[in-house]
Amino acid sequence: MLLEFLHSKIHRATVTDANLNYVGSITIDSALLKAANIQEWQKVEILNVNNGERFQTYVIKGEENSGQICLNGAAARKVQKGDKVIIVTYAHLDRTEINEFKPSIVIVDDNNKIIEQK
Repeated sequence: MLLEFLHSKIHRATVTDANLNYVGSITIDSALLKAANIQEWQKVEILNVNNGERFQTYVIKGEENSGQICLNGAAARKVQKGDKVIIVTYAHLDRTEINEFKPSIVIVDDNNKIIEQK
């Protein structure tokens, strides 16, 4: 049996842009992706701290160290520039993997610069 667990999290990132005229997704600074162990094209869940919205999309790699967190396409309707979001992924683990697994957690400041990694 597989159980679903937190795989990675970018905690309280600030939305830098919302681009309605782009074809779907979220663009994330590639340095944040690497630190959080998130892959380009991977499905992510976005939790908007400001308005309570929860939705899923996929990742596009943004410019390294740009601080970019841009919601694109339909997802742009769910956020506003300046909103705080939590970006998460999940993994399916079997019982033999659970005790050894640790999620990647990245905490950022208001400019989306890494201040802590767990």
